[in-house]
Amino acid sequence: MAKTKNYITPNGFAALRKEADHLHRIERPKVVETVAWAAGNGDRSENGDYIYGKRRLREIDRRLRYLAQRMDAAEVVEPPKNPKKVVFGTSVTIETEEGSEKTYQIVGEDEIDVDGNKISWKSPMAKALLGRQVDDEVQVKLPKKEIWLTIIAIT
Repeated sequence: MAKTKNYITPNGFAALRKEADHLHRIERPKVVETVAWAAGNGDRSENGDYIYGKRRLREIDRRLRYLAQRMDAAEVVEPPKNPKKVVFGTSVTIETEEGSEKTYQIVGEDEIDVDGNKISWKSPMAKALLGRQVDDEVQVKLPKKEIWLTIIAIT
């Protein structure tokens, strides 16, 4: 299976590492301790602490494997200091057809945050914005409609 590139910002990579570290050093040892205690209480078939603890361990281990794969495939991309064009990692302020303004940061798939206005570089909007400059009008093809945006600022 070929690995696909996992472009990510330095902050995004740090967040993945922080989550993996938290699961490995804090969460997993607590659950292991609970499972060991529950196993010592006798019959495991009706022991809720044991059953749910083992399930939680599998979830943690699955998540740790996933995070390890994402970090192995990661290509950390440092955002440029003074961008002239929209590239990975930059923040783009756009104006919609209705006149409202919104700022989005173009980030990796593991960093998507709708509430924080962080969009994946693979999204239709990011694909339309990449490579464009200030004052460019951009057509974004969404599943049900097309919209026009104007780039106001790139930071």
